[in-house]
Amino acid sequence: MSEKSLRIIHVLRAPVGGLFRHVVDLATGQAKLGHQVGLIADSSTGGEPASRMFQAISPLLALGVERFPMRRPPHPRDIDAIVRVSRLVRRLRPDVLHGHGSKGGLYARAACFLAGRRQTTARAYTPHGGSFHQQPFHSLYMCVERLAASCTDVLFFESDYIAAEVAKGLREIKGLTRVAKNGLRPDEFAPVATPADAAEFLYVGELSTHKGVDTLIKALALIHGGGLCAPHLAIVGSGRELNRVAALVQRFNLNRYVSFYGVLPVREAFPLGRIVVAPSRAESLPYLVLEALAAEKPLIATDVGGVGEIFGPHRDRLIPRDRADLLAEAMLRALARAPEAAQAESLALKTWVAKHFSVDAMVGEVLAGYREALAAKGAEKRAEKHA
Repeated sequence: MSEKSLRIIHVLRAPVGGLFRHVVDLATGQAKLGHQVGLIADSSTGGEPASRMFQAISPLLALGVERFPMRRPPHPRDIDAIVRVSRLVRRLRPDVLHGHGSKGGLYARAACFLAGRRQTTARAYTPHGGSFHQQPFHSLYMCVERLAASCTDVLFFESDYIAAEVAKGLREIKGLTRVAKNGLRPDEFAPVATPADAAEFLYVGELSTHKGVDTLIKALALIHGGGLCAPHLAIVGSGRELNRVAALVQRFNLNRYVSFYGVLPVREAFPLGRIVVAPSRAESLPYLVLEALAAEKPLIATDVGGVGEIFGPHRDRLIPRDRADLLAEAMLRALARAPEAAQAESLALKTWVAKHFSVDAMVGEVLAGYREALAAKGAEKRAEKHA
């Protein structure tokens, strides 16, 4: 490498979902480029899939993996967690401390201050939606974010949408900013075959309110009520709303037509259904949408967050959120579409995603942001010395 190898620590809370996928891709890419990387994460979430992922990535991480309990909502024990992170920072002496999500971002920036590393360590933050998607207590979360923003050297955003949301929430951003969009590996662009006995529709993701699974169930009920066809739905994932979603399925008498599969790797989930449905109410730049398009899966998605950025010139194919009637119509159109037309659309979307969303570009953009932040800190120290 022509440039100095960096010591980088990533801090996140829950090792699940797209945020975890983003951090793992980033850490892997940085380590393969010769940087010394470490991860700090919650030990009480993620289960066996997270444990397997940490075990798989550990040989690449020169600064190791540290896990201990971290609470999801604000809690007095957050102070203990910040102290533990600060001790690790003091021992490992990173060039960059990169927090992900609202909790990871808070822990990283506060710990850097406590460890006395604010003059030598670049403090990076990627919100991933986090506080900026919170509706209850939104004003309180924004107050905390504005306070933490004053201790941030570089802010990264995985979509133009979340960059605009953060700018609106913070009102003023003093640190550097960069958009480093989520990206996929080359092997993820291999098409996934769908067996003849697959369900007509497939949902993959967290079972939570902001993912809009209830809208999908209502849309399926409308299709069944219309009497034209009785499609099946495969649901892959888990979450806080699992019981509520199951109760909704029962309420609409759809038990025979909806199957729950729990958590599966996304490319193992894709063969379970012909058409992927992503009915979200809020997103930043969802990996599921990228992965489905890369795998040439027909996809119905809502026009929320950065989803339109993924679709680019094909954005007019997205539908409004929270409209079960329009979602049902889109699902029926997808069922009736000629195979040749569906394949042509899938290939056009896949080509667009391959051109604009690569993991190498994401890693490169983040590293460039680190370098810029470290250079700015160096210039600031020199100015202070000569003052």
